[in-house]
Amino acid sequence: MEATLQGVGVSHGVAIGEIRHMGTAVLEPPARQIRPEDAGREQGRARKAVQAVSADLLARGNLAGGEAQAVLEAQALMADDPELKADVERRIAVGSTAERAVYDAFASYRALLAGAGEYLAGRVADLDDVRNRIVARLLGVPMPGVPDSDQPYVLIARDLAPADTALLDPALVLGFVTEEGGPTSHSAILARSLGVPAVVALPGAVELAEGTVVAVDGSTGEVFVEPTGQERAEMTRAAAERRAALAASTGPGATSDGHKVPLLANIGGPGEVAAALEAGAEGVGLFRTEFLFLEEGSRAPSEERQFAVYREVLEAFPEGRVVVRVLDAGADKPLAFLSPADEPNPALGVRGLRALLDHPEVLRTQLGALARAAEGLPVYLEVMAPMVADRRDAREFAAACREAGLHAKFGAMVEIPAAAVRARSILQEVEFLSLGTNDLAQYTFAADRQLGAVSRLQDPWGPALLDLVAMAAEAARAEGKSCGVCGEAAADPLLACVLTGLGVTSLSMAPSALPFVRTALARFTLAQCERAASAARAADSAEEARQAARGVLSGE
Repeated sequence: MEATLQGVGVSHGVAIGEIRHMGTAVLEPPARQIRPEDAGREQGRARKAVQAVSADLLARGNLAGGEAQAVLEAQALMADDPELKADVERRIAVGSTAERAVYDAFASYRALLAGAGEYLAGRVADLDDVRNRIVARLLGVPMPGVPDSDQPYVLIARDLAPADTALLDPALVLGFVTEEGGPTSHSAILARSLGVPAVVALPGAVELAEGTVVAVDGSTGEVFVEPTGQERAEMTRAAAERRAALAASTGPGATSDGHKVPLLANIGGPGEVAAALEAGAEGVGLFRTEFLFLEEGSRAPSEERQFAVYREVLEAFPEGRVVVRVLDAGADKPLAFLSPADEPNPALGVRGLRALLDHPEVLRTQLGALARAAEGLPVYLEVMAPMVADRRDAREFAAACREAGLHAKFGAMVEIPAAAVRARSILQEVEFLSLGTNDLAQYTFAADRQLGAVSRLQDPWGPALLDLVAMAAEAARAEGKSCGVCGEAAADPLLACVLTGLGVTSLSMAPSALPFVRTALARFTLAQCERAASAARAADSAEEARQAARGVLSGE
């Protein structure tokens, strides 16, 4: 094993400690025939196991709150899928045991997902976790999950299921490393929200022996195996210096020569407001309202329910800016009342604004609730639509906002390359743009954001992606309007400087990343950021772009 391994750093910080491996359940139960008269009993066992696992996932979500809650609720919906349950009962009726029927039914559904386009293929890990939990319960073996330990450790896993990541105890889990996953996978996003250093897509991670000491750098993606005393001391010192600098970082975001770059927070609901405020967020750059809809599952939340949640968030930022994304459903966030059930490739189908325009009553209710929630408040409300492809989309969204009596700025997310290329046309209908770099990278490079095998292409440093960001920012500047970034790219301190140099007017990220970005911006002038951006765009690969920008900003 090499002394230094290279993965993808997805959550800042340094962790040094002994390795503990994620526990796994028995994956394949034995194939055994049952007597016909036992079928009813086995079907009952299967139903109880499914119900128990679904309830456990929901309970974990309630404990975790925020983004984790929505992810776990989506997993609970997988467990409760009517077609899957019917398939299980059919298999038991012809002689399978409950555990074997569950295993085979999930295998069949897994094959469908794996062949339904890369976006849905990325949900296979979540589906496997649900299957393993149900089978483990039926077999009476320990659930897959975080190992028991009374000493802090670094967690190693092939991949981390959301149910495990959501409830990690940062006092025990110093950091984690996975062999699969990508920079915008569920595990990465939840790691950032927890503030746990993390590295994903590290080849050979699971081959590291239990008890091996490693040093994990969640910023660079490096994992040092059995670091020397000197290496440990240097990393510990660097981490301490970084923490001290972060503690001293306060106030609005700005470059060293005073160019303002508002730093905003990405949140999923009221439960994440406190962390945003504590980190010094100047407002909310992305309020993911789909989490509220996922809580309801089979139907849209009422206008009153939506009003109460939106009001709570808006009241938390008096005189601040709150950017709300209307419901973004479809692909990996299907909703029974909204999403088509038979799309061959949902990531390229009826998702986001497309789904809302097909169900105008859902959009009308949400906009009405937002209009009411903002009444009488001094907040600067902005509302944006996901998956805007062209001027027609933008026009229809703006018309719906006006019809709802919404007194706010209307905007469009730039997640589809066509929207970046034709940004100036879209800006004839709306007042601002917000770049969702996670999906923009996915569609630009045809690389599923959840799939570790293509993580090289998910890198937001890709020069082609930087070109699209520059195009959108230039269009906004020409129209005298704003263009922010709300994707995970904004959480990378070095890339945040480059985005600023490209002309981006605000940056929104997980609250835990705000101090890192604020500190980085304050070190450089706008001119330095612009030179770093030019150097990055002139490169031919993501890694070369990163190195070129670092070279400019470090003076090398």
